[in-house]
Amino acid sequence: MSTKAPNPVDKYVGSRVRMRRIMLGMSQEKLGEALGLTFQQVQKYEKGTNRVGASRLQQISEILQVPVSFLFDGGPSGAANGEGFSDGGSPAYVSDFLATSEGLALTRAFTRITDSKMRRSIVELVEQIASRDGPDPR
Repeated sequence: MSTKAPNPVDKYVGSRVRMRRIMLGMSQEKLGEALGLTFQQVQKYEKGTNRVGASRLQQISEILQVPVSFLFDGGPSGAANGEGFSDGGSPAYVSDFLATSEGLALTRAFTRITDSKMRRSIVELVEQIASRDGPDPR
């Protein structure tokens, strides 16, 4: 039995579902209950292992309080090669970072800092720490 890699669009949509769910502080179990599914099924959607049908996308967007388009914004274009990203979208590493609990926690905390000089100092500190680890791999 061969295993097929998830479609990039399915993976992207799943990561956006995960990011928004975490932003709301919602567990996979709670989202699953609202959808009438198990948390394992939600997990499969979030990993892109299972595709999400149109009516389920609508349900998810309503539960997560975002338009359906939010789940696709910045993702693969669906072009023939399936690897392009739509214009104006964030680079993949930004979406990947924001899809983690650490990324969301850091973003939430950082945006609560109102002092612009303090925010700049924090960015400089993080850049210095990162430069110790070597050049940016992107």
